[in-house]
Amino acid sequence: MPASLFILGLAMAAQALPAQAPAAQESEQPLKISVTAELVLLDVSVRDKDGLHVANLGKHNFGIYENGVLQKIAHFASDDVPVTVGLVIDTSGSMRPKYSVVVTAALSFIHASNRNDEMFVVNFGDQVRSGLPAGVPFTADIDRLRTALSMAIPAGRTALYDAILFSLNHLGEGKCKRKALMLVSDGGDNFSAHNPKDVIRMVGESRATIYTIGILDPDDLDQNPGLLRRLSQISGGESFFPEGLSAVGSICGRIAADIRTRYTIGYVPVRSGEQGAVRKIRVTASTSDGHKLAVHTRTRYFLPDLRPLVVQPDSANRKPGL
Repeated sequence: MPASLFILGLAMAAQALPAQAPAAQESEQPLKISVTAELVLLDVSVRDKDGLHVANLGKHNFGIYENGVLQKIAHFASDDVPVTVGLVIDTSGSMRPKYSVVVTAALSFIHASNRNDEMFVVNFGDQVRSGLPAGVPFTADIDRLRTALSMAIPAGRTALYDAILFSLNHLGEGKCKRKALMLVSDGGDNFSAHNPKDVIRMVGESRATIYTIGILDPDDLDQNPGLLRRLSQISGGESFFPEGLSAVGSICGRIAADIRTRYTIGYVPVRSGEQGAVRKIRVTASTSDGHKLAVHTRTRYFLPDLRPLVVQPDSANRKPGL
């Protein structure tokens, strides 16, 4: 797993050895390569007081704060660009009476999305499975996605944590810079090898925006709506808890629209002596006449520990590794 999917670009500079140094001295001094620039990218959703998406904002309408300090915006875009999207669907036994409705809703999400999105399907019960055929990691083919959704047979318990970690790892293999997950489940976890701390840590390291739909049963002792809310809140997505199955389809359409209308904003973080630390993020938005707008984006990320790459003299002819 990469240290952080937040790091979009690395500008690297080699510190040259003294030109006049004797060969013996050169062999004792390693070549150091240090990171000089990195970019934190945020997917940002903006809505007005009526909950409607706000378009046509410019860079000047936004403010980004990291640990309370205003940052300079280094990247800004508002285009409907392709996204790598994972549909993470609970196929445990308790989903059997609800599953056909969920499949129909997921298909409505696919139809409402950008036609060039690269998508994948993850089904999880006792085990976590990729819904697409072997050798097909992503697809924009609606028929293949329909098959990946409809061929699953709900059974077994719920390995929710394992499914999230698998999906986040798979997102990292996609070619699109923007990443999103839509997670649909009717309960908590009762079968994973991993735990919530593993999940929260990886969400903090990922660029993914996570949307969760909790189809909850009051009699289900395993349900964990708090975790679903936290996943969305940390990643900058949204969580939904429909009162009935009939609302799931419209929620999926709303999520598709949110993904397509997000702004992408980036800034270069200031590094201090604190490495591998959690950085808190706050983004503000307002209209040109000063009216504040509602913003959804991630609230924190883990700044990775990027130590200098050191190449020892005896490995000068090998491929160096971090």
